[in-house]
Amino acid sequence: MKKLTARAIIVAALLVVAAAAATASARPKRAAFASYRLDNLDSLGGTSSVGFSVNDRGWVAGRSNLPGNQSRHATLWRNGALTDLDTLGGANSAVLWPVKNIRGIVSGIAQTNEPDPYNEKWSCGFFFPSATGRGKRCLGFRWQNDVMTPLPTLGGTHGFATGTNNLGQTAGWAENTVHDTTCESPQVFQFRAVVWGPGTRMRQLRPLSGDTVTAATALNDFGRVVGISGICDQAAGRFSATHMVVWDHGGPPRNIGGFGGVAWNTPMAVNEQGAVVGFANAAAASRADLDPRAFIWTEGGGLRPLAALPGDLMSQATGINEWGQVVGQSCDADGNCHGVLWQNGVPANLNDLVVSGDLTNITTANDIDDFGRITGQGVDSTGKLVAFQATPTFH
Repeated sequence: MKKLTARAIIVAALLVVAAAAATASARPKRAAFASYRLDNLDSLGGTSSVGFSVNDRGWVAGRSNLPGNQSRHATLWRNGALTDLDTLGGANSAVLWPVKNIRGIVSGIAQTNEPDPYNEKWSCGFFFPSATGRGKRCLGFRWQNDVMTPLPTLGGTHGFATGTNNLGQTAGWAENTVHDTTCESPQVFQFRAVVWGPGTRMRQLRPLSGDTVTAATALNDFGRVVGISGICDQAAGRFSATHMVVWDHGGPPRNIGGFGGVAWNTPMAVNEQGAVVGFANAAAASRADLDPRAFIWTEGGGLRPLAALPGDLMSQATGINEWGQVVGQSCDADGNCHGVLWQNGVPANLNDLVVSGDLTNITTANDIDDFGRITGQGVDSTGKLVAFQATPTFH
């Protein structure tokens, strides 16, 4: 009998999960939502923490501010235990996207102690405290077994990593050495979507015709990578995210549409069945302003909006599991936001589903695993911004 490789075992297991999820999706739709227990997660001493990723081992990853809130570190919560993932020598690091693999690999961004000769703000600077967020090189990283490893660029100064799959592939983007005239100062260099791994392999993903840059925001175990295609701009959203694209098996980019907006169109997550969720600007009239609407895209159904909560206007979808449950954020015109869970396209305020645990106002839900566990950020009774894990209760 032929011996199965580790990769074959993983893929076979995922096919079983995908088939089960497909069967579940064919069943009559249920309107009922689960009830949840809410547990706030410990911080690294500052007043702001957030969970961005939860995998099927129950590992929550994100970032937490250090005392004084002048720097923040990528953070991992496992079975209630807090781990500071540290940095690559600089002041800051963070996990900012759903990572999803169950191999113990965490991916994100981290500053080094090397100066940036061009003093670009780069994509990282938008996620770090203003006092320490610039002036140093920032790279994508992979963390495993207590070791943080930097990921190479395409010759430029900076890189950025998002998710890692079960095949050891990590998605993100990296600068090359092209001085792109579509960049807005202080950004100088062009950047392209990259898939690192397995091993030392590094693959670049090209933009749509007429665009100059790309960024990969998520990938699954079946060769689908999702991301954005646009112009260099400020190297973080806006016109860098003119188009939403999928690359299948390293092939050419495919435009998956939008709601008519010309900026901030961003896929955030993809599950093993290839369903994509994210947010897209509502209309061309929004121009460069962030005016997001949550969506789900599937091969058969195309792009469909996910409704905001009643009374809210803007929404973003950030995570999806194999059962088609989607999480994200819903906000009113005054900027008051709530964590939201969509089931079969129907939204629910996650705060209304919490029946036990800590008293926290959930402002965003960032990821959900296949057991229904959710992570994100809320405001606790003392006013601190806290990371949380919400766990379905069965009674």
